[in-house]
Amino acid sequence: MPDLAARGPADLALLVARFGAALHAAGLPVGPDRSERFARAVLLVRPTTTRALYWCATATLVGDRGDLPVFDRVFDLVFGGLADPGEQRGDAGNAEPPAPGTAPTPPAPARQPRPPGGQPWFADRGHQGDRAASEIPHPALAAATERLAERDFADLSPDELVRLVELMRRLRVATPLRRTRRRSPAARGSTVDLRATLRHARRTAGHPVRLHRRRPHRRPRRLVVLCDISGSMAPYARAMLQLLYCAAGGASAEVFTFATRLTRLTRLLGRTSAAQALDRAGRAAPDWSGGTRIGATLKEFNDRYGARGVARGAVVLVVSDGWDTGDPAQLRREMARLSRLAYRIVWANPRTKSARYQPLVGGMAAAWPYCDAVVSAHDIAALDDLLDALAEPAARRSR
Repeated sequence: MPDLAARGPADLALLVARFGAALHAAGLPVGPDRSERFARAVLLVRPTTTRALYWCATATLVGDRGDLPVFDRVFDLVFGGLADPGEQRGDAGNAEPPAPGTAPTPPAPARQPRPPGGQPWFADRGHQGDRAASEIPHPALAAATERLAERDFADLSPDELVRLVELMRRLRVATPLRRTRRRSPAARGSTVDLRATLRHARRTAGHPVRLHRRRPHRRPRRLVVLCDISGSMAPYARAMLQLLYCAAGGASAEVFTFATRLTRLTRLLGRTSAAQALDRAGRAAPDWSGGTRIGATLKEFNDRYGARGVARGAVVLVVSDGWDTGDPAQLRREMARLSRLAYRIVWANPRTKSARYQPLVGGMAAAWPYCDAVVSAHDIAALDDLLDALAEPAARRSR
């Protein structure tokens, strides 16, 4: 079932308002205040099944147990198409009398409150759908986001790429853990915490009955991203920057872009929306969609940031197709320097999506021996390989 919260505020507000209006028309005391609570519950819980949506709606829209039968029929009509619109009023006094000479139709038994199961959202209701649409209009929300997720990032417009924000928010960029010099209390630590042991010994007349221990503290390694924003990589660069904005909450990420020069974007990717972050990144990097000098920009990074601690023990992600107008020998030297500083180097090259790809281009051929993993990361599905490569704690490949 599609995520209703991922449809956008406009679609969510429209659907909630019309669902509330249908419940009010059916005789339930549902006003704007309850509809607002329902919308807030959907944004908070983000239900991905009809059952979860049912309980969100029941908890926020129903105030009396006696209203449940009518509520269930309206819910099935809107989200499952199981009920007849003529039954929505729930008032037996308004029902039309049976025709002469015919037996009266027995009333439908009141259903016990239960979440509808196995019903797709906005399912095809056949002949009933035409009647329901005339009384309770609602937008037919197609799975456009899922279709966009199957396309290459280079084929997406900037607006279509922004629509993938909710899918990218479900991903998490994680890096391997590293030991720090700090130590934290632990029940079975490797060393005895003498100070804590003596402090607690005062409670037992100075006898250290219990030994308190400590163990080394672990924290995620820093993630350093070097993103190629040249003309051939501009669509993929936007996708990678958007991924970092949406999914790098657990990793301490340093983000740089390069084409003909190096630009630091770490501070521009926080406290704003994804579209604004990408717009700021485009304005901050004057060489966006320019040429590519990977070797020269890597040297600038190593000199200004890498050797001063930014890349030391970090996981370095290089996003580039390897097209370099500079000297391959310089790129080889700088990659060797970077490999001695970094814990792991992952190269994301969208050209490697082809099974026949070979690193024959000068820049990629020079960098290939120093990469611990090479992935394509050309669409949403390929991002799983990228995230796995970043989180892999295995030792680097042999040179």
